[in-house]
Amino acid sequence: MTEPPPDIVEVTSIIYYSGYIVSLVALSLAVIVFVYFKDLRCLRNTIHANLFITYILSALMWIIILTLQLSGSQSGIASCVILVTLLHYFTLTNFFWMLVEGLYLYMLVVETFSGDNLRFNMYAAIGWGGPGVFVVLWVIAKGITISGLDQATTLEIDCSWMRESTVDWIFQGPVCAVLIINLVFLIRIMWVLITKLRSANTVETRQYRKASKALLVLIPLLGITYLVVLAAPSEGVVSDIFAVARALLLSTQGFSVSLFYCFLNSEVRLALRHRLERWRDERNIRIGQVRQRSRRPLTYSKRESCASSATTTTLLGPPMGAHGAYPSSMRGSNGALHLHAMAPRAISPLMQGLDENSV
Repeated sequence: MTEPPPDIVEVTSIIYYSGYIVSLVALSLAVIVFVYFKDLRCLRNTIHANLFITYILSALMWIIILTLQLSGSQSGIASCVILVTLLHYFTLTNFFWMLVEGLYLYMLVVETFSGDNLRFNMYAAIGWGGPGVFVVLWVIAKGITISGLDQATTLEIDCSWMRESTVDWIFQGPVCAVLIINLVFLIRIMWVLITKLRSANTVETRQYRKASKALLVLIPLLGITYLVVLAAPSEGVVSDIFAVARALLLSTQGFSVSLFYCFLNSEVRLALRHRLERWRDERNIRIGQVRQRSRRPLTYSKRESCASSATTTTLLGPPMGAHGAYPSSMRGSNGALHLHAMAPRAISPLMQGLDENSV
């Protein structure tokens, strides 16, 4: 097997890094959307979120392994076994959760089970537990195979667990079986939707159709990706084309899944639109309250300035004389101070009446 030219290696490495970073960002945003919005919390979207998590973990493993290979760092056999095993496990979980997607639609549309009869534990056992069984079998078979090889043969590659062998069909076979089973599910689902549910144009029926279309797009995509990985030629220009296509398809798988199952979903777009409108309304209310607070001090100061000096003088009465005594006009013949003379004009009749009554 001849190694590809260095320029092809650099191109494919750039494609891998760029595609996996885009997929990680898109998948992380999709998981945040499903977790944050309470209106989107249901069994179907929970299955979508688990599928996104498997792609996130798989992309992280690809980035770690690719970085170690390009940096040329020598890792121990234990770390190599752990990384390769986790990579195969998360790759299998991608396909098994796609099987869960197909099984969920099949149970709803064909078997017509209600949502109450469907339990997430059953799907989690298939999506997370099924791949673990096959990966454990592969680890045992791989360990036995490598232990039977000569030491000189195993040292030809830094990590002999990354070498392709016949025992790899222990996890490659279930992937092919999952694709076939999902294809059967999809054919049955589309047949029921076309024949029985054509006249029933309800919201639930339209959701099933949209989910079936997404599955119809993703199953061939995953199948083509897997066939390119398995059956890629090893020499010539065709090999370089397949290497670029493989890097592009593998690295952007997560982005494609999040696009069809989240960002193009009408329910998700409706929830995002409602959230944006609510945020705008709350912002407008806050701006209105701030403007009202800024106007209140101006009105209050204006009311305080309405008090004139004439009013103050009227309330206090006329001034005293130079020596602190009231003028003689305000005193009687006996020196007594007349109260009605000190009272303001506005209230002098009242005070005058009180004076007369007192006499």
